[in-house]
Amino acid sequence: MLGGAPGLSGRWERLEPRPRACRMLRQVLHAGLRTSFHALGRFVAGHAVFFASAPVLLAILLGASFSRYRVEGDVESLLAPKHSLAKIEGNLVESLFPVNRSKHALYSDLQTPGRYGRVIITARRGSVMDPVHLETILQLHRRIYQMQVTVPATTVGSSGFNYSFSYLCVPDDKNVCIVDDIIRAMEEIQSARTSNRSVPVLHYPITQLADGRQAYIGHQLGGVQGWGHGGAVRPQGTGAKGEGVRSAKAVQLTYYLQSRSGLMDRVAGQWEKAFCAELKLFGASHPKLGLYPSTSSSLRTDFQFSSVLARRPLLASLGVCGVLAILCCSMRDCVRSKPWLGMLALLSVALSGLTAAGILNLTGATYNSTYLGIPFVMLGHGLFGSFEMLSSWRRTREDQHVKERVASVFEDVMLRFSGSTMIHLMTLGLAASPLTNMEAVRLFCRTAALAITISYIYMLSFYSSCLVFTGYLETRYRHGCFCRRVPKPDRLDSKPAWYRCLMYTRYQDETQSTNPLHGVGQNHMPNPNVTHIANSSGVHGHMANSIQTHSPHHTHSTTTADPHPQDCHLLLGCVRHCYGDWITNTYVKPFVVLLYLVYISFGLMGFLQVTQGSDPSALVATDTATVLYTRAQHRYFSSYSPVIGFYIYESAPYWNASVQRDLLEYAKGFQRISWLEAYLSYLSDRNQSTNQPRENFTRTLRHSFLHEPQFAHFADDIIFAERGQGEEPDVAASRIFLVAKTTENKREEMSVLLDTLRRLSLTSRVRFLIFNPSFVYLDRYATAVSSPLRHSLLAVLFLLGLSSLVVVEPLVSLWLGLTLLSVQFGVLGFMTLWGVEMDCVSVLCLITALGHSADCSGPLLCGFASGRGESRTRWVCLVLERHGIPSLQTLVCYSAALVPICAVRSNLTRTLFRCLTLTAGCSALHTLAFLPTLLTFLPPSKSRNHRPGREGQRQEVECVEMNDSTRVVDQITTV
Repeated sequence: MLGGAPGLSGRWERLEPRPRACRMLRQVLHAGLRTSFHALGRFVAGHAVFFASAPVLLAILLGASFSRYRVEGDVESLLAPKHSLAKIEGNLVESLFPVNRSKHALYSDLQTPGRYGRVIITARRGSVMDPVHLETILQLHRRIYQMQVTVPATTVGSSGFNYSFSYLCVPDDKNVCIVDDIIRAMEEIQSARTSNRSVPVLHYPITQLADGRQAYIGHQLGGVQGWGHGGAVRPQGTGAKGEGVRSAKAVQLTYYLQSRSGLMDRVAGQWEKAFCAELKLFGASHPKLGLYPSTSSSLRTDFQFSSVLARRPLLASLGVCGVLAILCCSMRDCVRSKPWLGMLALLSVALSGLTAAGILNLTGATYNSTYLGIPFVMLGHGLFGSFEMLSSWRRTREDQHVKERVASVFEDVMLRFSGSTMIHLMTLGLAASPLTNMEAVRLFCRTAALAITISYIYMLSFYSSCLVFTGYLETRYRHGCFCRRVPKPDRLDSKPAWYRCLMYTRYQDETQSTNPLHGVGQNHMPNPNVTHIANSSGVHGHMANSIQTHSPHHTHSTTTADPHPQDCHLLLGCVRHCYGDWITNTYVKPFVVLLYLVYISFGLMGFLQVTQGSDPSALVATDTATVLYTRAQHRYFSSYSPVIGFYIYESAPYWNASVQRDLLEYAKGFQRISWLEAYLSYLSDRNQSTNQPRENFTRTLRHSFLHEPQFAHFADDIIFAERGQGEEPDVAASRIFLVAKTTENKREEMSVLLDTLRRLSLTSRVRFLIFNPSFVYLDRYATAVSSPLRHSLLAVLFLLGLSSLVVVEPLVSLWLGLTLLSVQFGVLGFMTLWGVEMDCVSVLCLITALGHSADCSGPLLCGFASGRGESRTRWVCLVLERHGIPSLQTLVCYSAALVPICAVRSNLTRTLFRCLTLTAGCSALHTLAFLPTLLTFLPPSKSRNHRPGREGQRQEVECVEMNDSTRVVDQITTV
């Protein structure tokens, strides 16, 4: 019947019920896409030389643009939220109270000027207030004060010039450099000891200097022990002086520099380098003191230093990955083995990375250390595509022409590979959009999306051309490694055993003699005149499901039995004969389900303990100046928060008693330096009322209070605005300084304090804001970091849900979405248990984990859902052989490439290694254990298309055309 039907000659036809409209639409779409990729494969195979040489030439040309290589210099713009209220507040504070306007005192943690040098000095034994250490510290201060830097003549002009700190410093109203108050206190103590006078008592955290001025030294003196109360200094709840200091373990000195022009900025930069060099020499000659320097450029230098440290480990990663890739592409048959394809896959990834870097250089983009994760994103995706193509190549008919085999590979793999690439681009593209408030995340995702796109193009062109060349070597029976023609067996008999082992292969006549045309359970070698269409014989990827009717040129085998198991790949043999049967064993399934429950439990445990990592020092190289300085500061100066500026940026009725009570109430419980509190005490001491008319209140403030020597420094904290001729000006803006008592969780407490005071500012009658440079990193950091990940995950789920309508089966989208959520949940939970905080680097890894897990699990899910006519266990074993092996090869090479990175002494690379390792591990668990087990008893069903009375085996009809001299005879054979 079928033989006589028109249009069925030379085809396989599946007799099924009429599919629904959605399924028909999917079939039409799949057929068109597969036909397009088949044509593209033939075109690439027909122009292999061009597609192999063009990417190489393009990469070389663009790689020559590295003369424009630039490193990002503004670390704050990378690691702090781009749009935050703290940055707006900081600009307002800088406009009202610039650093250069301060003429009496500077607080080292209050504002961040352009340039500065800072050092923490610790006493290895004793106290820094001991006479010997005190003299040494003052000697160091004098050396830094007198230190000079020479600017070459090419920079300044006709002649060189020497610059000292006195030229670069911020001067006071007497044109004398402003130094820290602790220096003045130490000089007073030393002067008293030299003249045999009584040593003035140094109070903590607020002390009184010789001129009567009160100064906060909580951030300048650390590790303080006081007199009484068990040696600890009791914090004072008021602005009064603290208790006397008995000993101190550390002192911090800060030297501010002016950078008004480009020349001054260059000179200040050289002074910072000389500052660090001077401290290094001084520390070597005074081993009893520990010196921990930090400058305005330390964070930038140490952040970018991770890239320098990671150069050799990255090369080692490529080497290790290359060796394993060669082994994964090798097999016993020397002709069908393709070891060079593993190396060429890495070369394709390297060329795409070089091309992407050249494009970035030409467009003026800058580099930063977070880009260290991009090679691993490219490596995972590129290896996945190369191993899938090689696996598909080995399933093609060997009697076909190379062009047809490559076209079949494109038809089978490229739809799946394109789908996974689309998922990568979707996650990275949305994270690179303006919706992302973290600049480091946005730049990384933008660059990674560019690299993935170029890697995809090079995989279609360069690697596919290499596959064509190795295919011709296989057709001509040349050795896969040495490219030498392999002699036939009759000539090998006279050779040594090692030579026969090295040159072992199977010739086509041997294959045909041991592989009959219609052998049941064997891979048949069809007649070239026979073309067929087998239902669901090809397994498609994320954007494709199975085609119910294959195109006439599809040639993949529909069975997995191999008459020559000794010729199989080692991993394929293990999965086919051992692992597939073991993982689907009835007695193993309960343990796998139990393992998944344990996985979810530990993931939940870590998920509930996620902490934000807003400290930028956690992303720099270890054992650097920034890390050592941060450790010393946390050890000795963690008792109090940084100095917080309380800024009243609008005119307020300070003379009003209720306003005074409100402002005093706001500052209650803080250590504070407040002009208002000092002024009210000044009025009370003079028996004057604090509730005065505006003119009297302002007149006394300007002409009496601020002229007292001990209160003159408050002039920096008040801005007056003229009203009119003959009238007293108003207080247009003012500031006070607050310091909070903190515990070990300093950054968390600062974040809570910021939110509390901001909520208070919304309901207060007095318009105020608070600011500290650390607020730039704390303000909405958790939202800024997590939003790209949340957007990317929602975008992928939306894409899968939308594609389930016309592209893939709904169950495939559901399974893939649940798998991505499960992998993401596990990586997030386990990285927290491993000590990784939620910072920009860990979020980058979580975003890339979406694409990586889709690479590994997507083909297996789609292959299983497309299968018909076999049991669940049979199809699980089949998809493990077809797609589990490429995923396993990718994970092995990818994991091995991560090993050298763990040796880099950098916090950034340590976070990168842990997150990427967890990504690979969780993806491997889902692909090789959880999904194969769960799919054996959860939907989709394998028997939904079978009617009662049908045989267990599917019925296929082979229509063979036989030509003789007189007529054409249609012979129908049932297999």
